[in-house]
Amino acid sequence: MKKIGLTLLTAFVGGALALGAYKVIESKYADNMSFEEKQKVYYTSNKAAAPVVSSTGALDFTEAAAVATPAVVYIRTTYSSQSGGSQDKLEQMFGDMFGQRAPQRGPQMASGSGVIISPDGYIVTNNHVVEKADKITVATNDHRTFQAKVIGTDPNTDLALIKISADNLPILKLGNSDEVRVGEWVLAVGNPFNLNSTVTAGIVSAKGRNINIIGSENNDDDNPFGRARNQTQPRLNKAIESFIQTDAAINPGNSGGALINTKGELVGINAAIASHTGSYEGYGFAIPINLAKKVLNDIKKYGTVKRGFVGISFTELNPDVAQQLGITNNNGLYVNDLVAGGGAEQAGIKKGDVIEKVEGVAVYESSDLQERVGRLQPGDKINMTVLRDGKEKNFEVTLKADATPTNRTAAVSKSAEELFNKLGASFQPLTQAEKAKFHVNSGVKVTQVRPGRVFDDFEIPVGSIITSINKSPINSVADIDKAITNLRNGNLVISGYYPDGTNFNNMFQVQ
Repeated sequence: MKKIGLTLLTAFVGGALALGAYKVIESKYADNMSFEEKQKVYYTSNKAAAPVVSSTGALDFTEAAAVATPAVVYIRTTYSSQSGGSQDKLEQMFGDMFGQRAPQRGPQMASGSGVIISPDGYIVTNNHVVEKADKITVATNDHRTFQAKVIGTDPNTDLALIKISADNLPILKLGNSDEVRVGEWVLAVGNPFNLNSTVTAGIVSAKGRNINIIGSENNDDDNPFGRARNQTQPRLNKAIESFIQTDAAINPGNSGGALINTKGELVGINAAIASHTGSYEGYGFAIPINLAKKVLNDIKKYGTVKRGFVGISFTELNPDVAQQLGITNNNGLYVNDLVAGGGAEQAGIKKGDVIEKVEGVAVYESSDLQERVGRLQPGDKINMTVLRDGKEKNFEVTLKADATPTNRTAAVSKSAEELFNKLGASFQPLTQAEKAKFHVNSGVKVTQVRPGRVFDDFEIPVGSIITSINKSPINSVADIDKAITNLRNGNLVISGYYPDGTNFNNMFQVQ
Protein backbone atom coordinates (compact mmCIF):
# COMPACT_ATOMS: atom_id res chain seq x y z
CA MET A 1 0.00 0.00 0.00
CA LYS A 2 2.86 2.36 0.77
CA LYS A 3 4.30 1.78 -2.71
CA ILE A 4 0.92 2.46 -4.32
CA GLY A 5 0.48 5.62 -2.27
CA LEU A 6 3.97 6.80 -3.15
CA THR A 7 3.31 6.13 -6.85
CA LEU A 8 0.06 8.11 -6.77
CA LEU A 9 1.73 11.00 -4.95
CA THR A 10 4.59 11.04 -7.48
CA ALA A 11 2.12 11.03 -10.38
CA PHE A 12 0.11 13.89 -8.81
CA VAL A 13 3.19 16.02 -8.19
CA GLY A 14 4.52 15.35 -11.70
CA GLY A 15 1.19 16.28 -13.26
CA ALA A 16 1.00 19.49 -11.24
CA LEU A 17 4.52 20.47 -12.32
CA ALA A 18 3.72 19.72 -15.96
CA LEU A 19 0.53 21.77 -15.79
CA GLY A 20 2.35 24.67 -14.14
CA ALA A 21 5.09 24.59 -16.76
CA TYR A 22 2.48 24.50 -19.53
CA LYS A 23 0.74 27.59 -18.11
CA VAL A 24 4.04 29.48 -17.92
CA ILE A 25 4.91 28.57 -21.51
CA GLU A 26 1.38 29.36 -22.69
CA SER A 27 1.52 32.81 -21.09
CA LYS A 28 5.00 33.53 -22.43
CA TYR A 29 4.24 32.63 -26.03
CA ALA A 30 0.56 33.66 -26.25
CA ASP A 31 1.38 36.95 -27.93
CA ASN A 32 3.27 35.16 -30.71
CA MET A 33 0.46 32.69 -31.47
CA SER A 34 -1.57 33.00 -34.65
CA PHE A 35 -5.31 33.38 -34.19
CA GLU A 36 -5.82 29.73 -35.20
CA GLU A 37 -3.32 28.60 -32.52
CA LYS A 38 -4.97 30.76 -29.87
CA GLN A 39 -8.34 29.32 -30.77
CA LYS A 40 -7.03 25.75 -30.50
CA VAL A 41 -5.82 26.51 -26.96
CA TYR A 42 -9.16 28.14 -26.14
CA TYR A 43 -11.32 25.27 -27.38
CA THR A 44 -9.04 22.64 -25.85
CA SER A 45 -9.18 24.19 -22.38
CA ASN A 46 -12.76 25.47 -22.44
CA LYS A 47 -15.20 22.58 -22.08
CA ALA A 48 -18.16 24.95 -22.32
CA ALA A 49 -17.14 25.83 -25.88
CA ALA A 50 -17.75 22.37 -27.34
CA PRO A 51 -18.42 22.28 -31.11
CA VAL A 52 -22.04 22.70 -32.11
CA VAL A 53 -23.61 19.77 -33.94
CA SER A 54 -24.89 20.71 -37.38
CA SER A 55 -28.59 21.48 -37.33
CA THR A 56 -29.16 21.45 -41.10
CA GLY A 57 -31.25 18.31 -41.08
CA ALA A 58 -33.91 19.72 -38.78
CA LEU A 59 -33.55 23.28 -40.14
CA ASP A 60 -33.16 24.49 -36.56
CA PHE A 61 -30.68 27.35 -36.29
CA THR A 62 -31.06 28.06 -32.59
CA GLU A 63 -27.81 26.39 -31.48
CA ALA A 64 -25.70 28.13 -34.13
CA ALA A 65 -27.33 31.48 -33.35
CA ALA A 66 -26.74 30.99 -29.61
CA VAL A 67 -23.03 30.39 -30.26
CA ALA A 68 -22.62 33.35 -32.62
CA THR A 69 -24.52 36.23 -31.03
CA PRO A 70 -22.32 36.66 -27.92
CA ALA A 71 -19.24 37.04 -30.14
CA VAL A 72 -20.71 39.62 -32.56
CA VAL A 73 -20.34 43.22 -31.40
CA TYR A 74 -21.92 46.54 -32.28
CA ILE A 75 -19.46 49.20 -33.49
CA ARG A 76 -20.23 52.90 -33.32
CA THR A 77 -17.81 55.32 -34.96
CA THR A 78 -17.53 59.09 -34.52
CA TYR A 79 -16.07 61.45 -37.11
CA SER A 80 -15.04 65.06 -36.84
CA SER A 81 -15.96 67.32 -39.72
CA GLN A 82 -12.29 67.34 -40.74
CA SER A 83 -12.25 63.54 -41.00
CA GLY A 84 -14.59 63.54 -43.93
CA GLY A 85 -17.16 61.33 -42.22
CA SER A 86 -20.61 61.93 -43.67
CA GLN A 87 -23.94 60.42 -42.84
CA ASP A 88 -25.55 58.44 -45.57
CA LYS A 89 -29.04 59.31 -46.81
CA LEU A 90 -30.05 55.82 -45.73
CA GLU A 91 -29.09 56.54 -42.13
CA GLN A 92 -31.07 59.77 -42.18
CA MET A 93 -34.10 58.03 -43.69
CA PHE A 94 -34.02 54.91 -41.48
CA GLY A 95 -32.83 56.90 -38.43
CA ASP A 96 -36.19 58.62 -38.19
CA MET A 97 -38.06 55.38 -38.79
CA PHE A 98 -36.23 53.47 -36.06
CA GLY A 99 -35.97 56.28 -33.52
CA GLN A 100 -32.28 56.95 -34.17
CA ARG A 101 -32.53 60.53 -35.45
CA ALA A 102 -29.16 61.79 -36.58
CA PRO A 103 -27.92 65.01 -34.99
CA GLN A 104 -27.77 67.95 -37.32
CA ARG A 105 -24.67 69.48 -35.75
CA GLY A 106 -21.53 68.30 -34.02
CA PRO A 107 -19.60 65.09 -34.65
CA GLN A 108 -21.08 62.73 -37.23
CA MET A 109 -21.59 59.07 -36.49
CA ALA A 110 -21.92 55.74 -38.27
CA SER A 111 -22.29 52.14 -37.21
CA GLY A 112 -21.41 48.59 -38.14
CA SER A 113 -20.58 45.20 -36.68
CA GLY A 114 -17.54 43.18 -35.71
CA VAL A 115 -16.63 39.64 -34.64
CA ILE A 116 -14.51 38.73 -31.60
CA ILE A 117 -11.89 36.20 -32.71
CA SER A 118 -9.60 36.13 -29.68
CA PRO A 119 -10.51 36.07 -25.95
CA ASP A 120 -8.11 38.97 -25.27
CA GLY A 121 -10.11 41.47 -27.31
CA TYR A 122 -9.11 41.25 -30.98
CA ILE A 123 -12.05 41.98 -33.28
CA VAL A 124 -12.35 41.68 -37.06
CA THR A 125 -14.51 44.15 -38.97
CA ASN A 126 -14.52 45.90 -42.34
CA ASN A 127 -12.02 48.62 -43.17
CA HIS A 128 -14.87 50.84 -44.32
CA VAL A 129 -16.52 50.55 -40.90
CA VAL A 130 -13.60 52.17 -39.03
CA GLU A 131 -11.83 54.15 -41.76
CA LYS A 132 -10.95 57.69 -40.64
CA ALA A 133 -12.90 57.29 -37.38
CA ASP A 134 -11.77 59.51 -34.52
CA LYS A 135 -13.54 57.42 -31.91
CA ILE A 136 -14.53 53.74 -32.07
CA THR A 137 -16.96 52.44 -29.46
CA VAL A 138 -17.62 48.71 -29.19
CA ALA A 139 -20.70 47.36 -27.42
CA THR A 140 -20.74 43.66 -26.60
CA ASN A 141 -23.79 41.43 -26.53
CA ASP A 142 -23.90 41.65 -22.71
CA HIS A 143 -24.18 45.47 -22.94
CA ARG A 144 -20.64 46.37 -21.93
CA THR A 145 -18.96 49.21 -23.87
CA PHE A 146 -15.27 49.70 -24.69
CA GLN A 147 -13.14 52.13 -26.65
CA ALA A 148 -11.26 50.35 -29.43
CA LYS A 149 -8.02 51.08 -31.23
CA VAL A 150 -7.15 50.15 -34.79
CA ILE A 151 -4.32 47.61 -34.92
CA GLY A 152 -4.19 47.74 -38.71
CA THR A 153 -6.24 47.69 -41.89
CA ASP A 154 -6.13 46.19 -45.36
CA PRO A 155 -8.19 48.24 -47.84
CA ASN A 156 -7.44 45.72 -50.60
CA THR A 157 -9.63 43.13 -48.87
CA ASP A 158 -11.75 45.66 -46.91
CA LEU A 159 -10.68 44.14 -43.58
CA ALA A 160 -9.58 45.73 -40.32
CA LEU A 161 -8.31 44.40 -37.00
CA ILE A 162 -9.25 46.40 -33.91
CA LYS A 163 -8.73 45.69 -30.22
CA ILE A 164 -10.45 46.40 -26.93
CA SER A 165 -8.97 46.03 -23.45
CA ALA A 166 -10.82 43.00 -22.09
CA ASP A 167 -10.20 39.35 -21.25
CA ASN A 168 -12.13 36.07 -21.35
CA LEU A 169 -14.40 37.29 -24.13
CA PRO A 170 -16.62 34.87 -26.07
CA ILE A 171 -15.26 34.13 -29.53
CA LEU A 172 -16.50 32.66 -32.78
CA LYS A 173 -14.67 29.61 -34.03
CA LEU A 174 -12.90 30.16 -37.34
CA GLY A 175 -14.32 27.81 -39.96
CA ASN A 176 -13.06 26.74 -43.38
CA SER A 177 -14.56 28.78 -46.21
CA ASP A 178 -13.09 26.38 -48.79
CA GLU A 179 -15.54 23.76 -47.55
CA VAL A 180 -18.57 26.04 -47.92
CA ARG A 181 -20.86 24.68 -50.62
CA VAL A 182 -23.39 26.40 -52.85
CA GLY A 183 -26.86 25.65 -51.48
CA GLU A 184 -25.64 25.29 -47.90
CA TRP A 185 -27.57 27.04 -45.13
CA VAL A 186 -25.82 30.02 -43.50
CA LEU A 187 -26.70 32.70 -40.96
CA ALA A 188 -25.81 36.40 -41.06
CA VAL A 189 -25.34 37.97 -37.62
CA GLY A 190 -24.96 41.69 -37.10
CA ASN A 191 -26.58 44.99 -36.17
CA PRO A 192 -28.58 46.34 -39.14
CA PHE A 193 -30.25 49.74 -38.64
CA ASN A 194 -28.90 49.81 -35.06
CA LEU A 195 -30.94 46.70 -34.21
CA ASN A 196 -28.49 44.75 -32.06
CA SER A 197 -27.88 41.01 -32.39
CA THR A 198 -29.99 40.39 -35.46
CA VAL A 199 -29.84 36.92 -37.04
CA THR A 200 -31.04 36.15 -40.58
CA ALA A 201 -30.92 32.88 -42.50
CA GLY A 202 -30.32 32.01 -46.14
CA ILE A 203 -28.26 29.82 -48.39
CA VAL A 204 -24.94 30.25 -50.18
CA SER A 205 -25.93 31.42 -53.65
CA ALA A 206 -22.46 31.44 -55.21
CA LYS A 207 -18.74 31.56 -54.40
CA GLY A 208 -15.81 33.50 -55.80
CA ARG A 209 -17.86 36.55 -56.75
CA ASN A 210 -15.94 39.60 -58.02
CA ILE A 211 -18.32 42.58 -58.00
CA ASN A 212 -15.77 45.45 -58.18
CA ILE A 213 -17.03 46.99 -54.95
CA ILE A 214 -13.76 47.37 -53.01
CA GLY A 215 -12.39 50.84 -53.68
CA SER A 216 -15.45 52.00 -55.63
CA GLU A 217 -17.55 54.92 -54.46
CA ASN A 218 -20.62 53.35 -56.02
CA ASN A 219 -22.39 56.64 -56.49
CA ASP A 220 -23.75 55.77 -59.93
CA ASP A 221 -27.50 55.30 -59.98
CA ASP A 222 -27.15 52.22 -62.17
CA ASN A 223 -24.63 50.51 -59.89
CA PRO A 224 -26.52 47.91 -57.79
CA PHE A 225 -23.68 47.12 -55.40
CA GLY A 226 -23.22 48.96 -52.13
CA ARG A 227 -21.64 48.34 -48.78
CA ALA A 228 -23.74 47.46 -45.79
CA ARG A 229 -22.50 50.57 -43.99
CA ASN A 230 -22.85 54.35 -43.92
CA GLN A 231 -19.61 55.67 -45.45
CA THR A 232 -18.33 56.19 -49.01
CA GLN A 233 -15.00 54.77 -50.19
CA PRO A 234 -12.13 56.11 -52.31
CA ARG A 235 -11.08 53.96 -55.24
CA LEU A 236 -8.21 51.62 -54.43
CA ASN A 237 -5.80 49.52 -56.45
CA LYS A 238 -5.03 45.82 -56.14
CA ALA A 239 -8.36 44.92 -54.58
CA ILE A 240 -8.91 41.23 -53.87
CA GLU A 241 -12.51 40.11 -54.26
CA SER A 242 -13.74 36.55 -54.00
CA PHE A 243 -16.98 36.97 -52.11
CA ILE A 244 -19.33 34.34 -50.78
CA GLN A 245 -22.73 35.34 -52.12
CA THR A 246 -25.74 34.65 -49.92
CA ASP A 247 -29.45 35.45 -49.84
CA ALA A 248 -29.46 35.87 -46.05
CA ALA A 249 -30.81 39.37 -45.42
CA ILE A 250 -27.96 41.90 -44.96
CA ASN A 251 -28.60 45.61 -44.49
CA PRO A 252 -26.71 48.80 -43.51
CA GLY A 253 -25.10 48.09 -40.14
CA ASN A 254 -24.36 44.43 -40.98
CA SER A 255 -20.91 45.34 -42.33
CA GLY A 256 -18.18 43.53 -40.41
CA GLY A 257 -20.64 41.03 -38.97
CA ALA A 258 -20.51 37.27 -39.11
CA LEU A 259 -21.54 34.80 -41.77
CA ILE A 260 -21.68 31.42 -40.03
CA ASN A 261 -22.54 27.85 -41.00
CA THR A 262 -24.98 25.67 -39.11
CA LYS A 263 -22.15 24.42 -36.87
CA GLY A 264 -21.71 27.95 -35.53
CA GLU A 265 -18.38 28.42 -37.34
CA LEU A 266 -17.31 31.73 -38.86
CA VAL A 267 -17.00 31.29 -42.64
CA GLY A 268 -17.19 34.91 -43.81
CA ILE A 269 -17.23 38.60 -42.87
CA ASN A 270 -20.26 40.40 -44.29
CA ALA A 271 -19.24 43.38 -46.40
CA ALA A 272 -21.62 44.38 -49.19
CA ILE A 273 -25.12 44.10 -50.64
CA ALA A 274 -26.61 44.09 -54.14
CA SER A 275 -29.27 46.78 -54.11
CA HIS A 276 -30.66 49.71 -56.10
CA THR A 277 -32.13 51.25 -52.94
CA GLY A 278 -29.29 50.77 -50.43
CA SER A 279 -31.15 48.16 -48.40
CA TYR A 280 -31.62 44.43 -48.85
CA GLU A 281 -33.00 43.30 -52.21
CA GLY A 282 -31.90 39.69 -52.35
CA TYR A 283 -28.13 39.22 -52.17
CA GLY A 284 -25.31 39.94 -49.78
CA PHE A 285 -21.57 39.33 -50.04
CA ALA A 286 -19.07 38.14 -47.44
CA ILE A 287 -15.27 37.98 -47.40
CA PRO A 288 -14.15 34.31 -47.10
CA ILE A 289 -12.64 33.62 -43.70
CA ASN A 290 -9.69 31.68 -45.18
CA LEU A 291 -8.59 34.90 -46.91
CA ALA A 292 -9.27 36.91 -43.76
CA LYS A 293 -7.13 34.60 -41.57
CA LYS A 294 -3.96 35.46 -43.49
CA VAL A 295 -4.73 39.18 -43.50
CA LEU A 296 -5.54 39.35 -39.78
CA ASN A 297 -2.53 37.28 -38.69
CA ASP A 298 -0.24 39.53 -40.78
CA ILE A 299 -1.74 42.69 -39.30
CA LYS A 300 -1.30 41.38 -35.74
CA LYS A 301 2.26 40.22 -36.36
CA TYR A 302 3.62 42.90 -38.72
CA GLY A 303 1.15 45.81 -38.47
CA THR A 304 0.46 45.46 -42.20
CA VAL A 305 -0.16 42.72 -44.77
CA LYS A 306 2.79 40.91 -46.35
CA ARG A 307 1.41 40.23 -49.79
CA GLY A 308 3.04 38.31 -52.62
CA PHE A 309 2.46 39.05 -56.30
CA VAL A 310 2.53 36.87 -59.41
CA GLY A 311 3.54 39.83 -61.58
CA ILE A 312 1.05 39.70 -64.45
CA SER A 313 -1.85 41.68 -65.89
CA PHE A 314 -4.63 39.62 -67.43
CA THR A 315 -8.08 39.57 -68.98
CA GLU A 316 -10.89 37.19 -68.02
CA LEU A 317 -11.88 35.12 -71.02
CA ASN A 318 -15.39 34.61 -72.35
CA PRO A 319 -16.62 33.88 -75.90
CA ASP A 320 -16.68 37.57 -76.90
CA VAL A 321 -13.22 38.34 -75.50
CA ALA A 322 -11.79 35.16 -77.05
CA GLN A 323 -13.16 36.17 -80.44
CA GLN A 324 -11.60 39.63 -80.14
CA LEU A 325 -8.24 38.09 -79.21
CA GLY A 326 -8.48 35.52 -81.99
CA ILE A 327 -8.13 32.51 -79.68
CA THR A 328 -10.28 29.42 -79.22
CA ASN A 329 -10.22 29.31 -75.39
CA ASN A 330 -13.36 30.65 -73.74
CA ASN A 331 -12.21 30.05 -70.14
CA GLY A 332 -9.20 31.15 -68.12
CA LEU A 333 -7.10 34.29 -67.76
CA TYR A 334 -5.33 35.72 -70.82
CA VAL A 335 -1.90 37.14 -69.91
CA ASN A 336 -1.69 40.68 -71.31
CA ASP A 337 1.65 41.67 -69.86
CA LEU A 338 4.25 40.75 -67.26
CA VAL A 339 6.10 42.75 -64.62
CA ALA A 340 9.80 42.88 -65.46
CA GLY A 341 11.65 40.69 -62.99
CA GLY A 342 8.39 39.45 -61.48
CA GLY A 343 7.70 35.90 -60.41
CA ALA A 344 5.74 34.95 -63.53
CA GLU A 345 8.39 36.24 -65.92
CA GLN A 346 11.17 34.48 -64.01
CA ALA A 347 9.19 31.23 -64.03
CA GLY A 348 8.85 31.36 -67.83
CA ILE A 349 5.24 32.49 -68.33
CA LYS A 350 4.83 34.61 -71.44
CA LYS A 351 2.47 37.23 -72.82
CA GLY A 352 -0.37 35.48 -74.64
CA ASP A 353 -0.43 32.45 -72.34
CA VAL A 354 -3.81 31.44 -70.92
CA ILE A 355 -3.83 30.53 -67.23
CA GLU A 356 -6.09 27.49 -66.92
CA LYS A 357 -5.35 26.13 -63.44
CA VAL A 358 -3.86 27.24 -60.13
CA GLU A 359 -2.71 24.44 -57.82
CA GLY A 360 -4.59 22.03 -60.07
CA VAL A 361 -7.92 23.88 -59.70
CA ALA A 362 -9.59 25.28 -62.81
CA VAL A 363 -9.54 29.08 -63.18
CA TYR A 364 -12.60 30.81 -64.63
CA GLU A 365 -12.47 34.28 -63.06
CA SER A 366 -9.88 36.63 -61.63
CA SER A 367 -11.08 35.80 -58.11
CA ASP A 368 -10.02 32.16 -58.60
CA LEU A 369 -6.41 33.36 -58.85
CA GLN A 370 -6.52 36.41 -56.57
CA GLU A 371 -7.92 34.70 -53.49
CA ARG A 372 -5.44 31.83 -53.73
CA VAL A 373 -2.50 34.23 -54.09
CA GLY A 374 -3.93 36.55 -51.43
CA ARG A 375 -3.42 33.87 -48.77
CA LEU A 376 0.32 33.58 -49.48
CA GLN A 377 3.45 35.50 -48.52
CA PRO A 378 6.32 36.85 -50.65
CA GLY A 379 8.65 33.94 -51.30
CA ASP A 380 5.88 31.34 -51.32
CA LYS A 381 5.53 29.20 -54.45
CA ILE A 382 2.37 28.55 -56.45
CA ASN A 383 1.83 26.06 -59.29
CA MET A 384 0.18 27.41 -62.42
CA THR A 385 -0.93 25.56 -65.55
CA VAL A 386 -1.07 27.61 -68.76
CA LEU A 387 -2.11 26.85 -72.31
CA ARG A 388 0.50 27.82 -74.91
CA ASP A 389 0.29 26.89 -78.61
CA GLY A 390 -2.43 24.37 -77.84
CA LYS A 391 -0.39 22.57 -75.18
CA GLU A 392 -0.56 22.69 -71.39
CA LYS A 393 2.59 23.74 -69.55
CA ASN A 394 3.18 23.76 -65.78
CA PHE A 395 5.16 26.47 -64.01
CA GLU A 396 6.18 26.99 -60.40
CA VAL A 397 5.96 30.72 -59.67
CA THR A 398 7.73 32.29 -56.69
CA LEU A 399 5.70 35.24 -55.44
CA LYS A 400 7.48 38.58 -55.20
CA ALA A 401 6.94 41.45 -52.78
CA ASP A 402 5.22 44.50 -54.20
CA ALA A 403 7.75 46.81 -55.79
CA THR A 404 5.63 49.91 -55.13
CA PRO A 405 5.50 51.73 -51.78
CA THR A 406 3.20 50.33 -49.14
CA ASN A 407 -0.33 51.72 -49.45
CA ARG A 408 -1.00 54.58 -47.07
CA THR A 409 -4.38 53.67 -45.70
CA ALA A 410 -7.38 53.90 -42.20
CA ALA A 411 -8.39 54.84 -38.44
CA VAL A 412 -9.08 62.76 -30.47
CA SER A 413 -10.42 63.60 -27.73
CA LYS A 414 -8.13 62.40 -25.08
CA SER A 415 -8.58 58.73 -24.26
CA ALA A 416 -5.61 56.52 -25.11
CA GLU A 417 -7.63 54.49 -27.64
CA GLU A 418 -8.94 57.57 -29.45
CA LEU A 419 -5.51 59.18 -29.56
CA PHE A 420 -3.94 55.95 -30.78
CA ASN A 421 -6.47 55.91 -33.63
CA LYS A 422 -5.77 59.54 -34.43
CA LEU A 423 -2.06 58.76 -34.84
CA GLY A 424 -3.20 56.62 -37.77
CA ALA A 425 -0.30 54.19 -37.88
CA SER A 426 0.63 50.59 -37.15
CA PHE A 427 3.90 49.52 -35.57
CA GLN A 428 6.33 46.64 -35.23
CA PRO A 429 9.13 46.29 -32.62
CA LEU A 430 12.66 46.89 -33.92
CA THR A 431 15.03 44.01 -34.37
CA GLN A 432 18.54 44.22 -32.92
CA ALA A 433 19.89 44.72 -36.45
CA GLU A 434 17.55 47.67 -37.00
CA LYS A 435 18.53 49.21 -33.67
CA ALA A 436 22.18 48.90 -34.66
CA LYS A 437 21.50 50.43 -38.08
CA PHE A 438 19.89 53.55 -36.58
CA HIS A 439 22.17 53.58 -33.49
CA VAL A 440 19.22 53.54 -31.07
CA ASN A 441 18.45 51.61 -27.89
CA SER A 442 14.69 51.76 -28.29
CA GLY A 443 12.15 52.12 -31.05
CA VAL A 444 9.34 50.74 -33.15
CA LYS A 445 9.06 50.71 -36.93
CA VAL A 446 6.08 52.28 -38.71
CA THR A 447 4.51 49.58 -40.89
CA GLN A 448 1.35 51.38 -42.04
CA VAL A 449 0.19 54.99 -42.32
CA ARG A 450 -3.49 55.81 -42.71
CA PRO A 451 -4.56 58.94 -44.64
CA GLY A 452 -5.90 61.99 -42.87
CA ARG A 453 -4.31 61.10 -39.51
CA VAL A 454 -1.40 62.59 -37.55
CA PHE A 455 1.39 60.53 -39.10
CA ASP A 456 0.04 61.31 -42.58
CA ASP A 457 -0.21 65.04 -41.80
CA PHE A 458 3.37 65.09 -40.48
CA GLU A 459 4.51 63.03 -43.50
CA ILE A 460 6.03 60.32 -41.30
CA PRO A 461 6.23 57.49 -43.86
CA VAL A 462 6.23 53.72 -43.59
CA GLY A 463 9.68 52.54 -42.53
CA SER A 464 10.25 55.42 -40.11
CA ILE A 465 11.49 54.68 -36.58
CA ILE A 466 9.69 56.09 -33.53
CA THR A 467 12.10 56.24 -30.59
CA SER A 468 10.14 58.29 -28.06
CA ILE A 469 6.81 59.97 -27.40
CA ASN A 470 6.84 62.84 -24.90
CA LYS A 471 10.39 61.80 -24.00
CA SER A 472 9.28 58.28 -23.00
CA PRO A 473 11.26 55.51 -24.74
CA ILE A 474 9.12 53.43 -27.10
CA ASN A 475 9.76 49.72 -27.67
CA SER A 476 6.24 48.39 -28.21
CA VAL A 477 2.62 49.32 -28.77
CA ALA A 478 2.14 49.01 -25.00
CA ASP A 479 4.77 51.75 -24.52
CA ILE A 480 2.83 53.97 -26.94
CA ASP A 481 -0.38 53.36 -24.99
CA LYS A 482 1.38 54.33 -21.76
CA ALA A 483 3.01 57.44 -23.25
CA ILE A 484 -0.24 58.89 -24.59
CA THR A 485 -2.46 58.08 -21.59
CA ASN A 486 -1.61 61.19 -19.57
CA LEU A 487 -0.64 64.18 -21.69
CA ARG A 488 0.48 67.46 -20.16
CA ASN A 489 -0.89 70.65 -21.72
CA GLY A 490 -2.37 68.57 -24.53
CA ASN A 491 0.97 68.35 -26.37
CA LEU A 492 2.19 65.19 -28.07
CA VAL A 493 5.87 65.16 -29.05
CA ILE A 494 6.91 62.36 -31.42
CA SER A 495 10.62 61.78 -32.00
CA GLY A 496 12.44 59.39 -34.29
CA TYR A 497 14.12 58.86 -37.63
CA TYR A 498 12.94 58.85 -41.22
CA PRO A 499 13.89 55.77 -43.31
CA ASP A 500 16.95 57.63 -44.67
CA GLY A 501 18.28 58.19 -41.12
CA THR A 502 17.28 61.87 -40.81
CA ASN A 503 15.90 62.58 -37.34
CA PHE A 504 12.63 64.40 -36.61
CA ASN A 505 10.93 65.87 -33.56
CA ASN A 506 7.28 66.79 -34.22
CA MET A 507 4.79 68.28 -31.78
CA PHE A 508 1.04 67.74 -32.11
CA GLN A 509 -1.65 69.63 -30.17
CA VAL A 510 -4.42 67.31 -28.98
CA GLN A 511 -7.85 68.90 -29.42
